[in-house]
Amino acid sequence: MAKGKWQQWAAACIAAATLAAIPAGAQAADPIRIGEINSYKAQPAFLEPYRHGWQLALEQVNAAGGVLGRPLEVIWRDDNANPGDAVRAAEELRQREKAEVLFGGFLSHTGLALTDYAKQRKVFFLAAEPLTDKITWEQGNRYTFRLRPSTYMQVAALIPEAVKLQKKRWAIVYPNYEYGQSALRSFKTLMQAQQPDIEFVAEIATPLGKVDAGSVVQALDDAKPDAIFNILFATDLSRFVREGNTRGLFEGRDVVSLLTGEPEYIDALGAETPEGWVVTGYPWYAIDTPENQAFVEAYRARFNDYPRLGSVVGYAALMSIAEGLKKAGSTDDEALVEAFRGLSLSSPFGPITYRELDHQSTMGVYVGRTALRDGRGVMIDFDYIDGADVQPSDDEVRRLRPAER
Repeated sequence: MAKGKWQQWAAACIAAATLAAIPAGAQAADPIRIGEINSYKAQPAFLEPYRHGWQLALEQVNAAGGVLGRPLEVIWRDDNANPGDAVRAAEELRQREKAEVLFGGFLSHTGLALTDYAKQRKVFFLAAEPLTDKITWEQGNRYTFRLRPSTYMQVAALIPEAVKLQKKRWAIVYPNYEYGQSALRSFKTLMQAQQPDIEFVAEIATPLGKVDAGSVVQALDDAKPDAIFNILFATDLSRFVREGNTRGLFEGRDVVSLLTGEPEYIDALGAETPEGWVVTGYPWYAIDTPENQAFVEAYRARFNDYPRLGSVVGYAALMSIAEGLKKAGSTDDEALVEAFRGLSLSSPFGPITYRELDHQSTMGVYVGRTALRDGRGVMIDFDYIDGADVQPSDDEVRRLRPAER
């Protein structure tokens, strides 16, 4: 970062810290209270960097004067990875903490619970991370928007590379809950459309966070696939890779894998990272766009650490809310809904827009291959796939999404 820009950024952070220290009654205006709900205890690898992301955005927004003449304040709650707890946290934030805006969510089932809460209470909700397609399709509603690329979008970004492999016999392993089931359906549908003679020789479901890696690897090997589509992530992924390496499952087989290139997960694999997998992820160290470089520099200066994908999601989520509030001119839920329809802003991934049709943002996906460098996993040969390019037709979306009332 240039010296002048560094001094400006440092001054902004000092100003934000000073503002936060002033009692609310002494400030020129009461803060806009924003409620955030997430599975911090259950998914710390992704959600600690995510929290750092929205904290950085919060400091930058407040240092620049806040929104509508008011500073922003975030009050967060842990949902214990439980849909019921997520809804109770949302109600507490709205009723007791007087939060005027809600955002968050990581796991698909908690995200769907919050989506339904927004519909029932007619309150604005930005689903930052949950990937399930149902959030913007089957269970989509007027009050819910989603930032991160959906399961369908992530799978669709991988399909061209999967087709290039020209493999006929595929096996699939997935976590047995909404995200995994959705990814399984999308992969099968999209691959069959591109490669009609494809065969799915094994579909192995595992309990989330409790994969029996030995049994999974043995079942996959017994099926004799030409290629594997992996949907596991976090600790399930680490166990699967370790056992697969030990038993030689990946030797001579192509693997296409959702999320594996995200620093939250590939970093944990370390020297065990299999090489040559086709993955989605975030190679922060090699993306040379101005937006990413500025974000990386600011993040490292603030936290003395490098960003993960969660950092990008948290940052872009809070920045989206700030821009939505500015466009709406108020914190009114109906005004926010209208403001988010077609809302455009800059993000570390470049410009994104929230589609009017289904409330899905056009944040995209990085697709590349895994490699080992100095004993750690990295992504190489990657491309950015714009989220606007991995959507089904508008007619298909209208068929899937209920009409607003």
